[in-house]
Amino acid sequence: IKEDTIFRIYSMTKPITGVAMMILFEQGKWRLDDPVTRYIPEFKNLRVVKTVNKDGSLELEDMARPPTMREIMSHTAGFGYGLTEDHPVDKMFREKGVLSATSLKQMIDRTAEIPLMFQPGTNWSYSSSVDIQGYVVEKLTGQKFSDFMAANIFKPLKMNDTAFYTGPEKASRLSAVYVFDRAQNKIVEAKELFGNPMPDYSKPPAMESGGGGLVSTTMDYARFSQMVLNGGEFDGVRILSPASVELMGTNVIPKSVLVSNNGTSVARFNEAVGFGLDFQVVNDARAAGSLQGDGTISWGGAAGTWFWIDPANDVVAVGMIQRMGGTGGDDLGTMARTLTYQALTHPEK
Repeated sequence: IKEDTIFRIYSMTKPITGVAMMILFEQGKWRLDDPVTRYIPEFKNLRVVKTVNKDGSLELEDMARPPTMREIMSHTAGFGYGLTEDHPVDKMFREKGVLSATSLKQMIDRTAEIPLMFQPGTNWSYSSSVDIQGYVVEKLTGQKFSDFMAANIFKPLKMNDTAFYTGPEKASRLSAVYVFDRAQNKIVEAKELFGNPMPDYSKPPAMESGGGGLVSTTMDYARFSQMVLNGGEFDGVRILSPASVELMGTNVIPKSVLVSNNGTSVARFNEAVGFGLDFQVVNDARAAGSLQGDGTISWGGAAGTWFWIDPANDVVAVGMIQRMGGTGGDDLGTMARTLTYQALTHPEK
């Protein structure tokens, strides 16, 4: 591993997509309570799962209302994902190949054929909604998603190795990714990603995934994170206003959902931990049992990568590994947090 090693950051793509959305928010191109159907009319006839019967069949009902933009930025719109088959809607995402679509438009068209898991705003479920945001960026700008990201985030922040693919000239710098093989009882190089062949990152992807498609380096992601910590500015370049960054880091999940929904296996919700706009948010660090400061925002990636941004203590941390199925053994992200805050003898700005 070197400073310029390139990593698959998977879901750590999501906060960057969120920043792209907020750039357009500042330009007045959308509002949080706008119905998503204003920008994606393909979703106007979405149905909602009312009941999952014992035989796996579904009883559907009409939407009480369309999902809002706030809800697609906080995983409360009701969309599935298809990373697992735990819910019939996720199974449909896999069967229709939503995440293996050949364009963002095709992804939208396939999603429009699948019901929502719940009525918008009534629950939380990790979802494809950040991929949907990538399509919204294209619709609002008339630009290819990657072109907008490059012009407005990567180039200004000098994130020179962050993109949806490495190209042949940087392919040798891409780290291998590993997985624990139970049959062999050892760690081996991964050949699949959620049941599909591992993508070839030397070539442009068929679909630019705002939810998990980027590759990056530790230092590139640190520059992005420092920009967020600084209230939207880094190295003399302003990407967002401080107010927009504050908005992204403010919990938008109703208390009833925080208490009743456990989020994902690595991001547990409770009254002290919620979700903002494409970030997890620590509302009350001590109540959450965390050494971090109040207002810390964070997320991670499928290959074990992690980051957090702690404005109360002026801390940015980025951790990069490439191990599918968790970090293995001890939770390295948790260890990193513990060791970091043990070392802060004066944890304040």
